[in-house]
Amino acid sequence: MFKIPEFMKSKYEFVMLAAKRAEQLQMGALPRVDSSSTKVTVIAQQEVAEGKVRIFDPEQVVEDSEAEEE
Repeated sequence: MFKIPEFMKSKYEFVMLAAKRAEQLQMGALPRVDSSSTKVTVIAQQEVAEGKVRIFDPEQVVEDSEAEEE
């Protein structure tokens, strides 16, 4: 079991992000952490717990680009 990072709002968010990342790993994405496990679900949870994977927020991208323009 992994400790939920502080940037995550809830356990649900952690589980959903790890599930989506596990799907990507299953489809051939390269792992972002060194893991002794071969299970994509464990690797995905480890990536999320270490902060290597974040939720994409399109609104944040817009805010960041507007701040750069000013």
